[in-house]
Amino acid sequence: MAFGSIYALIALGYTMVYGVLRLINFAHSEVFMIGTFGAMFVPFVLGINSALTGLALVGVIVLMILAGMLASAGTAIALEQIAYRPLRKRGASRLAALISAIGASIFLQELFALLVIPGVFNRPQQGRIQMALPRLMERTELFSIFGHSVRVDQVLVIVAAVGMMVALDALVNRTKIGRGIRATAQNPEAAVLMGVDINKIVRMTFLIGGGMAGVAGALYLISYENTSYIIGFLFGIKAFTAAVLGGIGNLRGALVGGVVLGLVENYGAIFFGSDWKHVISFTILVLVLMFRPTGILGESLQQARA
Repeated sequence: MAFGSIYALIALGYTMVYGVLRLINFAHSEVFMIGTFGAMFVPFVLGINSALTGLALVGVIVLMILAGMLASAGTAIALEQIAYRPLRKRGASRLAALISAIGASIFLQELFALLVIPGVFNRPQQGRIQMALPRLMERTELFSIFGHSVRVDQVLVIVAAVGMMVALDALVNRTKIGRGIRATAQNPEAAVLMGVDINKIVRMTFLIGGGMAGVAGALYLISYENTSYIIGFLFGIKAFTAAVLGGIGNLRGALVGGVVLGLVENYGAIFFGSDWKHVISFTILVLVLMFRPTGILGESLQQARA
C-alpha cells in the first residue's frame, strides 16, 4: 500500500488537470522527480548522514515535505505558464498541448542531468547517476499482516498520503476555490459568465497537483532512499494508470486506483516474480482502457455536485 499511496498522490495531478483542461499532462512525471530532489536538498544542506530520532526526525521530515511541495508546485506553475497557457490562448489543439508536455518532460530531465544535479548537489559529470539518501529513520517493524511485516516508514507514507487526500477532498468540495475548480470543469464558458477567473483556477489546479506530487516525492525519498533524473518516467506511467483505473478526473478515484494498483502489483510480483511487476501495471492499463475506460468509480470532476 505504500507504493499505492505514492501512485495515488501523483495521480491527483493527472486527474485534476484532466478534469479542468481535458489535458493529459505528461510532464507531471518530472514534477514528481523534481519533488524528490527538492526533498533531498534538505538533508544535503543540513549535512545529515545518519539516522535521526525524536523531534529532529520529525522536523527534518516536515522540512523535506515542504521543500518537495515547493519545488514541485513551482515547477507545475512554470509548466502551465510556459508550456500550456500560450497554446491555450491561441486555441491550439490537444495534440499540440500533448507534444508540448512531452517536450517539457524531456527538457526537465536533461536540465537536471546536465545542470541541476551536478551544480546543486556538487556532482560534476555525475548527473545521470542514481543518488542515494542516507537513512533518516530506523526501519522498525510495527506489526505484520498475513505474514508480511509493516515498517514504520511504510505507515508514515500511508498515513501522510491519506491525510493529504482528505485535505484535498475537503478543499475541492467545501471551499470557494474548490467550487471554482468544479465549475470550470463542468462548464468553462458558464463559469466565466458567473465571474470565475479561469486563469486563476487553472493556475491553482497546477499548484495543487504539483504540491501533491511534491509530497509524493518526499515520501518516496524518505521510504526508498534514492532518486535520479529519470525516476519520474515509470512513476508517471504508474500514476497515470492509477488515475485511469480509479476514473480519471475523479479525486477519490485516484486514491482507489493508486491503492488497487499498488496491491495488485505487489501480490502479482509474489506470484509471477518481481520482473513482471511493470508488465502487470501496463496490462492493467490496457485492460481498463479496453473494457472500462471510465475506471472503477467512473464519476468525473465535471459531474461532482456543486
